[in-house]
Amino acid sequence: MEHSGEQAELFGFVWQPVQHPFRLRVNDIFRFEGRICRVIRVGESAAVVLMNRPVRQFTTRFDKPVRFQPAPALFRISVNSEVEILNRVIRDRKSTNNADPPFGGHAT
Repeated sequence: MEHSGEQAELFGFVWQPVQHPFRLRVNDIFRFEGRICRVIRVGESAAVVLMNRPVRQFTTRFDKPVRFQPAPALFRISVNSEVEILNRVIRDRKSTNNADPPFGGHAT
């Protein structure tokens, strides 16, 4: 093999289909126990979920109403949990029989 002194270019496009289409992903939103939850991190076996807590309201000893928002709760669930994801868009695939022909031709 001859060497010309130049380094050969190696270029390739690697396309990997989604291996687990039903796993939780980052920024997925779902409802758990009547509250909205957001997935903030996903690992191999667990997803870290952020859940807002309801506003707390009470009256002090001096009859002053007080309201405050507690910090969100963090918990871990399985990445394969069966929850209804509210924000994921499911795209309908068009069948090839009804698709328009390329380059503006007419279907026969």
